[in-house]
Amino acid sequence: MDRSREEHLVTPTEELARLAAAGDRAALEELLTAIRPEVVRRCGRFLPCREDAEEAAQDVLLQLARKIHTFEGRSRFSTWLYSVVANCCRQKYRELKRRAAEQPVPIDDERHVDPRTTSVIAGSRIDLLEALERLEREHPQLVEPLVYRDICHLEYAEAAERVGIPLGTFKSRLHEARRQVRPWLADTT
Repeated sequence: MDRSREEHLVTPTEELARLAAAGDRAALEELLTAIRPEVVRRCGRFLPCREDAEEAAQDVLLQLARKIHTFEGRSRFSTWLYSVVANCCRQKYRELKRRAAEQPVPIDDERHVDPRTTSVIAGSRIDLLEALERLEREHPQLVEPLVYRDICHLEYAEAAERVGIPLGTFKSRLHEARRQVRPWLADTT
């Protein structure tokens, strides 16, 4: 569908987002209520443990309420929302990881179990989230293409637009991100 035709097909959510960005408080409340189930689902792609996903979703909705004025409508609201979801979920993971590291381990605990299944962040995609952290440290420009395409499932063109790079550059970075992450994920099994 061409861009001019797509602009005429404004969904109720897109319209609510535009009104909320313009300062309409009632539209913001309606928007937050309408998108909550979708936000929880999207957070679940990063944090499959339901409680973690719901915590992250609350963070997303709070962030959205605070930052809706920065939504300029140049891209679809759903695309803009993916950025907020990805950032909040990654931040929630870091917070949960930090909390788990700060909790003392009982000395008399003789169970030898995998911390991936028993930690505070059990259920989270620890392997993927740790790979994203490592990728961010080593190749920060590769993180967004991987997150938007492979986790958020945006179309290539939409993801490239969101990152702000040409489609060819986006595809090249995505390919390199996958190449970098593949062995890290293979090492966790």
